Amino acid sequence: MKFKPLHDRLLLKPMTAETKTKAGIIIPDTAQEKPMQGEVIAVGKGKRMEDGSLKQLDVKVGDKVLYGKWSGTEVKLDGADHVILKEEDLFGILG
Repeated sequence: MKFKPLHDRLLLKPMTAETKTKAGIIIPDTAQEKPMQGEVIAVGKGKRMEDGSLKQLDVKVGDKVLYGKWSGTEVKLDGADHVILKEEDLFGILG
């Protein structure tokens, strides 16, 4: 399925959370933390400013980003989990 976000929205693929601690203890699915890192899969055209101009987004496809734990909307596309959120919900780009 092809998906193109509108305006200043992004489509992220969340990075998988660790299922095992450093000591080797397996963490059950119910106790795992929600991932807060993801890879940008698609970006919108940009944010429309008050004067009508279009401000390009600072992130691009392929960037690894950090976002809020409860940010965005979770969706399933082609059987995989994704998150749709606005650029302003991002904390930063991981280097």
